[in-house]
Amino acid sequence: MTTLIPTDSAQIYPDSDGQPMADHTKQFRWIVTIKENLEILFTDNPQVFIAGDLLWYPVQGRSDICVAPDIMVVFERPKGDRGSYKQWEEDNITPQVVFEILSPGNTVIEISRKLLFYEHYGVSEYYLYDPDQVSLGGFMRNDQDALVEIPNLEGWISPRLNIRFEIENTDLVIYRPDGEKFLTPVELYDRAEQERERAESAEAKTQRLAARLRELGVDPDAV
Repeated sequence: MTTLIPTDSAQIYPDSDGQPMADHTKQFRWIVTIKENLEILFTDNPQVFIAGDLLWYPVQGRSDICVAPDIMVVFERPKGDRGSYKQWEEDNITPQVVFEILSPGNTVIEISRKLLFYEHYGVSEYYLYDPDQVSLGGFMRNDQDALVEIPNLEGWISPRLNIRFEIENTDLVIYRPDGEKFLTPVELYDRAEQERERAESAEAKTQRLAARLRELGVDPDAV
């Protein structure tokens, strides 16, 4: 009896691993905060793809080999929607930077397995943050092609992302290259509202000045 080996066209690559994105609100808030701030940081670069909780399949034909980083950053790949990240369809480019936000449900075995996965499949920078313990860890690929622990992350600047990590007032603070802090989604919304209000106020002032000039017989468009 001949055993048929399925071709890749017969392979199924699920878009979900059936696991929740986060186990509690703190973990979810940090995932969204880092992901959205990175999106803003690289908004003008069309060749930086950023995703949260997206399944990454590094090997064609092996749908059993996959992982869903909390956040992953891929340089030299276009922005856009994807059901999963199939590396062979992305010029075989590995996500260069990944983040994991830990929760009480994470086990040592799970964390160790992910470290080995990221090391084996070419991740350059790997960061872990435990918001309950305010504990930040990180790994960097060295000349021997291994992910090695970064000994001190206080003030560390990511070589690929150019963001800086600090622990301030018993919490992680991440700084953009321009010195601005990463903001939570609520803080980002509040800032956008403030900027909108300032813009509307400036426009109203301009309109009042134009009206006054017209009263004086001056065409504001000709000034």
